[in-house]
Amino acid sequence: MLEQLQSTFPILSCLLFFPLAGAAVLWLFDDEDMVRTSALTISLVELALAIFVLVRFVPDSAAMQFVEQVRWIPALGISYHLAVDGISVLFVGLTAFLTVLVVIYSWDTIRHQTKLYMMSLLALETTTMGVFVSLDLILFFVFWELMLIPSYFLIKLWGGGAERHYAALKYVLYTLLGSVFMLVGIALLDINYHSYAALHHLDTSYSFDLLELLAVPIPLNQQILIFWLMFLGFAFKAPVFPFHTWLPDALLEGPIGMAVVLAGLKLGTFGFIRFSIPLLPEASKSPTVVSVVMVLGLAAIVYGAIMALIQPDFRRLLAYSSVSHLGFVVVGLFALNYQGLQGSLLTMINLGFSTAGLFFIAGFLYTRQQTTQMAAFGGMAKYTPLLATFFLLIGLASIGLPGTNGFVGEFLILLGTFKAHWLYGAIAVTGVITGAAYFLWYYERAMLGPVGKAVRESIGDLHLREMVIALSLSIMILWIGLYPAPFLHMMNGSVQALVDRLDRGTVATVDTERQEAGGQGQEEKDRQAGDSAAGAVPLAARPLPLAVN
Repeated sequence: MLEQLQSTFPILSCLLFFPLAGAAVLWLFDDEDMVRTSALTISLVELALAIFVLVRFVPDSAAMQFVEQVRWIPALGISYHLAVDGISVLFVGLTAFLTVLVVIYSWDTIRHQTKLYMMSLLALETTTMGVFVSLDLILFFVFWELMLIPSYFLIKLWGGGAERHYAALKYVLYTLLGSVFMLVGIALLDINYHSYAALHHLDTSYSFDLLELLAVPIPLNQQILIFWLMFLGFAFKAPVFPFHTWLPDALLEGPIGMAVVLAGLKLGTFGFIRFSIPLLPEASKSPTVVSVVMVLGLAAIVYGAIMALIQPDFRRLLAYSSVSHLGFVVVGLFALNYQGLQGSLLTMINLGFSTAGLFFIAGFLYTRQQTTQMAAFGGMAKYTPLLATFFLLIGLASIGLPGTNGFVGEFLILLGTFKAHWLYGAIAVTGVITGAAYFLWYYERAMLGPVGKAVRESIGDLHLREMVIALSLSIMILWIGLYPAPFLHMMNGSVQALVDRLDRGTVATVDTERQEAGGQGQEEKDRQAGDSAAGAVPLAARPLPLAVN
């Protein structure tokens, strides 16, 4: 079992349960203005806690930091284990940041059952935080599944489309289907740990703890089986092509706030880099696995871009754009080198500002024209210059213009992909070109040229709350685009540790050694098995167990 230094103050538990406690408090209020003010205050306090974690986080380190661990169900090896590292810490800040913006956006756009809406939104923040800070796989799975409850009601009750009931049900069923496969994979990881613990007489017979599982070698054939089971769970959630069909419906039919969360927080691809790749490094490097996943990623890039190019509705365009961007993330992850992994992780964060920002823009457009269909727009820049300016900036970040956050992530992904295989990189580049085409095509027709007949002359420009949202997103887009060093330093240590683990591998050779050592005594065979396991150093040669608070 890996030694860990416990956090002196449970900051992650505060981050995790403060929004849920705030949601319970909201139940006491009947006045809608009080509900809105309280929800904003709660989300701002949560953001302050997240900023505290980011400021106190030690960069360029592979260590798990702010560690909290309590035995939950000892008989089954399940623990309440929270921590962040360079892979997860930025998602904590992003989740809190986007929740504040969603509350601000919803201030005057949600007028139906406002209290329940804000409670659902804060509950969703808690479950999302849980996904990012959990190190025990069962604890992670609990939060992963609990996300479905507020998500379902947000889409079903506050969606604006006629098919919102169908979209909500489809989202839940798809996610549950993937979760079944993922749960089987988690169970197989525990079974492998149990076998290893029995052989080596460990204190704990079962464990779902990430850091303990990392120290246990897994035979290659089992790694590949578990990888595909975990892959299906994360692929449905991401969603990875061709498991994406629920996404356009959910993003089109659901409320803007839910679309921002679904498009801005890449939970499925986070699962790949948090669990699948480090736990199953040999399977992740398997030529068959890499080829299949790369083909799916490249297909998503091309398919998503082409579908976005022919969409007359801006929200549906953004849905297929999200599929294309996720393809980039998947390709970068499975380039399995430093640049690809770093670029994918940064791109996941970047999409929380650019793609989520474009959904906010879609909400601004809908507020003014009651639709996002292209036919209802044309020449709006004449009446809404601020909206047109922020629309352009956020859109250019989405297509990776140099100087914006999108460029840094996509450049690193392409660099890593070309390094892995030139053909993969060459195909991925086409998505960059097509991405520029579909955004500029829509922007030109909606914002420029003669004023459309459907555009009202009384249409107003951005008001104060919309300005706060647009300006906040633009600052982050330009900050990462012009000075990404602080963000890269936060993730560098963990990314390098993951690359080191991929280079070293952890395939178990216990069974093979037993067969080859037929005449040896049991004591000698067990000694060799222990030597094999000793080579499976968790994550990096540096002392990963160290925790900083």
